[in-house]
Amino acid sequence: MAWVAAVTAMLIVSISEPMVPALLQPLLDKGFKQNSFPVWMVPLALIGLYSLRGASLFIGQVAIAKATNQGLLKLRVAMFNRLQDAELQLFRQQNASSLGNTLVYEVQSGAQMLVGSCMSMFRDSLTLLALVGYLLYLNWQLSLIVALLIPSVGFLMKAMSKRLYGLTRSNQSATDELAYVVEETALAYREIRLHAAQPMQASRFERLGRTLERLTMKMAVASSGITPLTQLFSAIALSAVISVALLQSQDSGMTVGGFASFVTAMLMLVNPIKHLSEVAGPITRGLAAMERALELIESTPKESGGAHRCQHSTGHIQCQQIGVRYKEDHPWALRAVDLEIRPGETVALVGSSGSGKTTLANLLPRFVEWNEGDLKLDGVSVRDWNLQDLRNQFAMVSQNVVVLNDSLAMNVALGQTPDPEKVLRCLHAANLSDYLGTLPQGIDTLVGHNASSMSGGQRQRLAIARALYKEAPILILDEATSALDNESERAVQEALSRLRQGKTTLIIAHRLSTIESADRIVVMESGQVIETGNHASLLAANGAYAAMFKLKQLDTQH
Repeated sequence: MAWVAAVTAMLIVSISEPMVPALLQPLLDKGFKQNSFPVWMVPLALIGLYSLRGASLFIGQVAIAKATNQGLLKLRVAMFNRLQDAELQLFRQQNASSLGNTLVYEVQSGAQMLVGSCMSMFRDSLTLLALVGYLLYLNWQLSLIVALLIPSVGFLMKAMSKRLYGLTRSNQSATDELAYVVEETALAYREIRLHAAQPMQASRFERLGRTLERLTMKMAVASSGITPLTQLFSAIALSAVISVALLQSQDSGMTVGGFASFVTAMLMLVNPIKHLSEVAGPITRGLAAMERALELIESTPKESGGAHRCQHSTGHIQCQQIGVRYKEDHPWALRAVDLEIRPGETVALVGSSGSGKTTLANLLPRFVEWNEGDLKLDGVSVRDWNLQDLRNQFAMVSQNVVVLNDSLAMNVALGQTPDPEKVLRCLHAANLSDYLGTLPQGIDTLVGHNASSMSGGQRQRLAIARALYKEAPILILDEATSALDNESERAVQEALSRLRQGKTTLIIAHRLSTIESADRIVVMESGQVIETGNHASLLAANGAYAAMFKLKQLDTQH
């Protein structure tokens, strides 16, 4: 309905344009010569015409705004939904600031520019056609001169639009790079200030800012040249029309009213032609912005899952000759890994950084895809599982805990409707009773942006409460206590011991004290399993694990 109202209103506005010179002609031809013509009717008609035109313009603009915002909402929702089910490769190819800029700002400015410019082009094109039709009616010979103006402007717009499109795409990339520097500075403000890296960041920001400034100026030069050239063409055409009209009037006896009406209609052509020449820039920028939005929706593949459904797995995991390589020319992150984890078993992965521990853990919920072999859960290949059912089987506690800007209850339930009693039980089990007592509104207290008021230990315990609430049969602990002091670590370890009860658990840790009680320890190096056994048997074997344990003991003593 909004589009119908907008188009109808623009149609009325366009048709009203040639009626102005049409009303002036009888006034000039008769009103000043004969008292019989009711002169007062012309100004009254003009007032009525412009009232109708103004009302139509108002209705049209409101209807366009309504239609644009409805379409923008649908587009944003479609983009956000694709963002949530996109293959994880997208987040490795694009940074967060680029995605946020596209989703929030670019689509809005692009949609507004594109729709506004297209409606303006539609209205001005109709006005142009109506005025040209009226000019043909008055004097078709003179109108041929005017007709030469339209292809000239069209050629100019086409040439400028092509250049503007390339500059706009470059401008978008430069804007993304500039925004990324701001994001880096905001996220790493401690490290930047600690290492006195402010001048380096300022230099990067200024360099990228200058690149963006140059591109913006090129765009300004390209778009600013369209209007003067269009006006020059219009002036040449108008001069030619007036000259020919004066010559014709000597022979054809054109009336004063007819000549004035023709010149008035001719002058009225300048405005729509000027507007048409100016829409090239906004349409080009709008198209470039919308292209990025559509690319995100159409070109980003969805994550794919299988048909196997299961509410609660036993937790039996089998890695069969698993091989992972992130890029063709990169070394293997995992190579020929064979590993079986029985239901309810606690298995610890140890090894130096880059040995493949986190990659192996990320394979289970399919945050990483494997290139060789197969990975099975309860005897079914992970790729054959329904993706949501698969991820429902896992709870994860990692070193980097993401906290949403919402209530404490929503952060614990995360994705589920919070049950207040269950939330409280999970918080108490996670040793967060003391923290809960400091909150003014209890579990309904907003924790703020990324919970900056919470300590590292409190954030870890919040992640444990979240895992307890989920009640998943398989637990992944990825460096869950690596950044904690001794007191915080004890509180977290107590909570983890409650969390692990009855679950298949995979532990990744550098602190060997956290994994000594594991049923089995798997030692990894360069993406391969080199040792496996419990703490005592691995020490007795006097291999890689024993060497790591002795080294850790020496570090502790010193």
